[in-house]
Amino acid sequence: MNVSYRWLKALAPAIQGTPQEVADRLALLGAPVDEIVDLGAGIGGVVVARVTDVRPHPNADKLRICTVDAGAGEPLQVVCGAPNVEAGRFYPFAPVGATLPGGLAIKKAKLRGEASEGMLCSARELGLGRDHAGLMTLAGEYALGTSFRDALELDDARLVVDVTPNRPELLSHVGVAREAAPGGAEDVHLPSFPNAPTTFPQIVSAGATGSLPSAGVEIVIEDVAGCPRYMAAVVRGVKVGASPEWLATRLRAVGVRPINNVVDATNFVLLELGQPLHAFDLAKLRGGQVRIRRASPDEKFTTLDGTERTLLATDLMIADGERSVGIAGVMGGENSEVGDDTTDLLIECALFDPLSVRKTSRRLGLSTDASYRFERGVDPEGQALATRRVCDLIVSVAGGRVEEVVDLNPTPFQRPRISLRPRRVEKLLGVYLPTTEIGELLRSIGFGVEGDGGSADAMLEDGGDAAGAGDGALTVSVPGFRPDVTGEIDLIEEIARRRGYESFAEELRPFRPSEVPDDALVAVERRVREVFVARGFLEARTAAFAPEAGNTLRLLNPLSAEEGFLRSSLAPGLLRRVEHNFAHGVRDVRLFSVGTVFAAGGAGEMREEMRFAAVLTGASRPASWTGEAPPLDTWDLKGLMEELSAEFPQGAVQPGEWDALAPVTDPSVRFRLVSAGDLVGGGGLVAPAAVDAPAWAAPVFVVEARMPAKLADRRGVLYRELPVFPASERDMALLVPLAVASAEVEAAIRESAGPLLEAVFPFDLYEGKGIPDGTRSLAWRLRFRTPDRTLTDAEVDKSVQRVLAALQDRHGIARR
Repeated sequence: MNVSYRWLKALAPAIQGTPQEVADRLALLGAPVDEIVDLGAGIGGVVVARVTDVRPHPNADKLRICTVDAGAGEPLQVVCGAPNVEAGRFYPFAPVGATLPGGLAIKKAKLRGEASEGMLCSARELGLGRDHAGLMTLAGEYALGTSFRDALELDDARLVVDVTPNRPELLSHVGVAREAAPGGAEDVHLPSFPNAPTTFPQIVSAGATGSLPSAGVEIVIEDVAGCPRYMAAVVRGVKVGASPEWLATRLRAVGVRPINNVVDATNFVLLELGQPLHAFDLAKLRGGQVRIRRASPDEKFTTLDGTERTLLATDLMIADGERSVGIAGVMGGENSEVGDDTTDLLIECALFDPLSVRKTSRRLGLSTDASYRFERGVDPEGQALATRRVCDLIVSVAGGRVEEVVDLNPTPFQRPRISLRPRRVEKLLGVYLPTTEIGELLRSIGFGVEGDGGSADAMLEDGGDAAGAGDGALTVSVPGFRPDVTGEIDLIEEIARRRGYESFAEELRPFRPSEVPDDALVAVERRVREVFVARGFLEARTAAFAPEAGNTLRLLNPLSAEEGFLRSSLAPGLLRRVEHNFAHGVRDVRLFSVGTVFAAGGAGEMREEMRFAAVLTGASRPASWTGEAPPLDTWDLKGLMEELSAEFPQGAVQPGEWDALAPVTDPSVRFRLVSAGDLVGGGGLVAPAAVDAPAWAAPVFVVEARMPAKLADRRGVLYRELPVFPASERDMALLVPLAVASAEVEAAIRESAGPLLEAVFPFDLYEGKGIPDGTRSLAWRLRFRTPDRTLTDAEVDKSVQRVLAALQDRHGIARR
């Protein structure tokens, strides 16, 4: 939303500070300003000049030679290519030596053999808009040679406010002023227009059908759901022409190109109040009717931009008695637009269903200032004020008189009413706020507050709980321009926002944890994340949108043509992240993701499924002075899957294929993850064709599985104190037959060593010279300890002898 600083000050003179200070305040209130544009920057040397003569260029058909009076005495010759230059009109003029926005320095030059001493400027060249079709024509009378910036009051700044979709009231200057003003709504006042009418016709209220007798027009709402309210006013005797410079300046300040006084008036009120309006040429409406209806199938309609569009039966239209004259909430049509010969107007001020406007606008690829606001929600209480405001402005700038106003309101808006407990405010914000302060904070931004809350304050002081006290709760009515406020928690957020987040203490106050247990799936996701993070993985949050390959659910309204489907697997998205890392020279990648995948169900339904997936490639351990780490291999993948399988009830890893990963894995290395006999996931080596890997990249492995419905039964973690007595260790080199596995050796050691054995592990393997045929040398380290005393050598030696005897008896293993 482009906001003019001077416009804000005109609406709320109490706003103090520089544009930057106002932007800082808006940011603290949840409306950050992305950019501040100094509208007068770079045009200090531009002056107001008058073209006194225009003649053809002798050497160029599209150029003209203009005589320009810039108030400096001698007239100047300027070569100009603009089609709208006219003798006797005022224009912004950049003399020789001036510099325009963008750094263009004006020099004396020759164009096709004719001298040019300066430049007549368009709005775009001055940085005041996008219009580059012709010169910026100035309405009114000016002293020649005066500063263009001062003459048009361009000592202004444009604030580009970042408005979130849930705050449609900030798409207006009044809404922003209400936020920025110290006193809020009480500081905002609508300035009167010069020569505006002092009286206004009585508004005739009706249901879904009403008439404008003097205009002979009957208005009918055929689709009440699509148009809950429609106001129309007749203005006769207008004279369409250029807008006065104050109005044009207001529009240019926010980047809107002035068109004519009638259209500019509707745009002004839209930007001031946030209510879209439309002016029809009353003489062009046929059949004595205006009907709000759905379009006919395959109906053709030409909009104001000159484009013929094909409509659907779901599109809401504005029609007269014979044809459509506008797409409701989006754009009017050529067949009823206001022109230079228009004298009588029908002003439309309507409330359209946001979803209907959004669907039509997106399908037609036609986004306008009106549709942008209707899609987010227009104030259902603001139509009467907007109608009065635009009629006053039209009469002020175009003359005429307002004859009749009709208000079709078949479903009147009722303000939602929310009960607000002061005790709840204190619990959530951590500070006590008197109910009087709560009421003032909410009223300052347009909410209605009922109830003095006296008994609630008394209960709070006594330590009681006002949550259940009906006389202690405030009743808050929500204004129509705040559709995002639907519950008590929203009101508390507004109180905090308006009071200022910086006013609350930074330290953590005492609190009571929730007694509501987490959903089982939350615990499962937390545990899966712990497994991956413990192994050095980083979580990647990839979008649910994917290319067509392998995906079948097409999006009706994709964000991009490249990702127009819902993903059916997490692995491809992670592999694209691996490619992104490879492209930036990153060799070691460990990523995991937890998210939803989608598949088509029966009878046109869609199925969703929570899964986790991971990709790993590169070195198996961090770099060290001991040498380069080997790359990750199949056993690392299998080890990860074994650890994950422990989180599944009766989980196990088996050789085999899982269909979901078959398109991206190599058949030579594939594993399946099963739970209680059911196939739930898989993993494997990524096939070369599935990932764009450079020559230096290590093999890439992938694993993906359905999220378990619940965790496997796990024994609680046992804690014991650290030992205070020393351990006694013994190393044994054993001659082990090749047919005996090391696991069998370890089992025999543990079973025979007795209760003093704390740990056992192998540390050396030798095969070769000096070792009898059919055997190998395995060295084991045995650690003995008892928690209550220091062991003697005799006790340890006795345990070792039992181990050696057991190994000899069971497996024929002798000490080397």
